[in-house]
Amino acid sequence: MSTHPEPRPAEEFAEPRPRLLTGDEDQPLSGRLLGVFFAGIWLVFLSDAFSAAWSDRTELRGDTALTVLVAFVVLYLAHFLHLRRAVWGALGTPPRTWYVSRVGLLSWVGLAVLAALSTVTVGQEGASTWVFLAVSGLWTFRLRLGLVLGLVLVVLYEFLTFHVDTWTHDASISMSMVLAMAAVTGAMVAAQRQRALAEARQENAQLAIQEERNRMARDVHDILGHSLTVITVKAELAARLLEVSPERARAEVADLERLARDALADVRQAVVGFREMSLPAELARARAALATAGIEADLPTAVDAVPTRLREVCAWTLREGVTNVIRHSGATTCSVTLDETGICVRDDGTGPVPGTPGTGLLGLTERAEAAGAHLRTRGLVPHGFELAVRTAARPLGGGVDPGEKVDA
Repeated sequence: MSTHPEPRPAEEFAEPRPRLLTGDEDQPLSGRLLGVFFAGIWLVFLSDAFSAAWSDRTELRGDTALTVLVAFVVLYLAHFLHLRRAVWGALGTPPRTWYVSRVGLLSWVGLAVLAALSTVTVGQEGASTWVFLAVSGLWTFRLRLGLVLGLVLVVLYEFLTFHVDTWTHDASISMSMVLAMAAVTGAMVAAQRQRALAEARQENAQLAIQEERNRMARDVHDILGHSLTVITVKAELAARLLEVSPERARAEVADLERLARDALADVRQAVVGFREMSLPAELARARAALATAGIEADLPTAVDAVPTRLREVCAWTLREGVTNVIRHSGATTCSVTLDETGICVRDDGTGPVPGTPGTGLLGLTERAEAAGAHLRTRGLVPHGFELAVRTAARPLGGGVDPGEKVDA
């Protein structure tokens, strides 16, 4: 299986539009407000920076610092909401876990500029904005690059504490950056894995639905294909007997009604998934159907030789093979053999028809594979057709003819 992800529609990779509290068709207002709350609650750690700026509010530097800090808070919240899907891994988002968008990159650059201005105008307390700058880099860029940028900020801060005269060596901001990045990285990885798990569950559910649809389609085709073929043959026979033998015609019509009721019951059972094929019952049906069609039948009288695990697929093979003999072959004889390795249906008709196999044979191939067997069809010499489903315990037959086809 290929390890490359399947291509997604172009719109799925479209850059997210900037959103704050504006309308969003895929998230209610309450969800956006909750996102603002969880992103903004940590801004309380900027209190020292706001306090230092507020103490200098009578000066131009203090007013500038307050303006810069407020702008930083607003841009940080807008940046978080713009890339919130990358943070929390919402379902249906692009598979690129951490990605760069033009708006997101410009927002992060703006945050970096404002963080630098707050450091210049406020002083060492203003460097607390670096914690949020480091954290926002994790959901702006891919994870490794975001971690590298965060570590660069840690190193730069430590360097400044030793080389700027007005700064003291305080490791609290460095530790805050490291711990915040570790916490956010863990939360993002957990969210992305949770999303992947939810998507895998959805995909498994869709596959289960599709498999059930395929089963129903296969069963309905096999049931109606056989039943309607026999009904058609009996209806033609009844029509010919109307003038010759009305009593026999009435018997055939009564048999038609029984067959129709049986087919209806089989379809209902197939729909609810409780239908099981019986090999002895299929042998009896095949014998009656071939006799009605005027085809000489050579069928076994017992199924004891067939292993239990192969009986259902052998029953389906018998039904499909006899249906094709009656409907398409123009044969006069039909023989069926059963043994410990499976089943073989032969006729002396016109042989295989070139082209794509029908739905019945495709469904039969799937059933054979599920039972650990192989399906083969081939033309016989001088004329005729063979349909076989056998396990690998025994070769599928003699020489291979030009028209032979083996489905594994």
